[in-house]
Amino acid sequence: MELATRRECSGGEFEKFVVPMNAWRGHLLGVRNRFYQEFDFERLSGALPVEGDFRSPFQVDRDRVLHTTAFRRLQNKTQVFWSGEYDFYRTRLTHSLEVAQIGRSICGWLLASTEEFSSENTIDADLVEAVCLSHDLGHPPFGHAGERSLNHFMAPYGGFEGNAQTLRLLTERIFSQRRTGMDPSRAFVDGILKYKSGWGELKGLKGKEPANHFIYDEQSEYTEWTLGGLAFPGELEAGKVRDSFKSVECQVMDWADDTAYSLNDLADSVRAGFLNEESVRRWAEKKGLESGPDSPLGDLIRAISRGRIDSFVGHRIGLYVRAAKVEETKNFLSEQSNRYRFRLVIDEATQAESEIFKRLAFEVVFLSTQLKQLEHKGSMMLRRLWELFHLRYVDQQPVDGQFFQLLPPEQVEEIENVETAGERARLVCDFLAGMTDGYAVRMYQRLFSPGFGSIGDIVG
Repeated sequence: MELATRRECSGGEFEKFVVPMNAWRGHLLGVRNRFYQEFDFERLSGALPVEGDFRSPFQVDRDRVLHTTAFRRLQNKTQVFWSGEYDFYRTRLTHSLEVAQIGRSICGWLLASTEEFSSENTIDADLVEAVCLSHDLGHPPFGHAGERSLNHFMAPYGGFEGNAQTLRLLTERIFSQRRTGMDPSRAFVDGILKYKSGWGELKGLKGKEPANHFIYDEQSEYTEWTLGGLAFPGELEAGKVRDSFKSVECQVMDWADDTAYSLNDLADSVRAGFLNEESVRRWAEKKGLESGPDSPLGDLIRAISRGRIDSFVGHRIGLYVRAAKVEETKNFLSEQSNRYRFRLVIDEATQAESEIFKRLAFEVVFLSTQLKQLEHKGSMMLRRLWELFHLRYVDQQPVDGQFFQLLPPEQVEEIENVETAGERARLVCDFLAGMTDGYAVRMYQRLFSPGFGSIGDIVG
């Protein structure tokens, strides 16, 4: 069977051409991309691609992410500035969309610039897009301050980490008896695993609870599954060494995230008034960094002075995309999957420039009194909510002599069906982490502000 379609000629007109239906279906299914095998496609349930599905397995992963409530909630979660402060500041949602676009562009660049790659043997852009769209799903309200607060609260119960929470969302259906998550493919789960060391492992190595960059201890089964049941070799010890062992798609997502973080956050900081010509020059002088013509900071200062920050960011994104290349490497999984046969290499000068921009944003903007005061306010609201819910649902004690029902019935039922305080604490933490900034504020006001709320309010 054949399928007639059209393509544009050089003169702008269209010509008709015919493609065998099997080849067309093969392209849609992704089976012609020899970069991936059944090992990469297999889902957590053990299922393999459905015969006749017009989407590739990785398109299915991406589509499932787009339709989750966790993804929609990113529209009201803080990226740099509190969501809702102004309409044009980035949120976790717009940041994730930008990371996904950059990730796809990197895939396109690698296909065009890598001699070994072809349309039938290349990194799948749909898979990278799915990974990029998902990379912040587990982040709680109020940005990294909220993440640090939840980790502090959960210290007796195995900690909290945004990336670990993303893995939890993808692999478990929280607040439901069906704990299957979205049944992701192996390559997709592996793509979001920036960190592969357990909380308990790191605590044992450091002698204290880790601040970040871990998975929950009970999630080790998922890392084992992504490795096909193989154990990490002894040289891949827990911590930074093991975390450096990432699939090539995870590395693409990481660089796309760094690109967006180091450039797009600058644009928001300029618009918010935190970064201007003088503040950039003053910071550069303090750090002993060049800020004259033909330097990265000099280019930024010139863009600010001309009111061309968007053009600066757009041009730099293109440079950062083209700074990537792949190299072959050998490790204990390189024979099992092409995802580990290649590693991403970034031009050193571009990477150094990215680090400068990240330091600038962190030290001038993120550490500013204005943002730290807002972070404190968000942390305080989360602490009050945690203390109340912990007393009522983790300790299972009355509040002021009464067993108030403070959480929605579905969450209460799930919490009451688990046996240990640790499991109950994790479910309470899930509820808090799933809140948007606005929902957390409204919940706080409803519970603690006498002048707020009525019997007819919709809390969500």
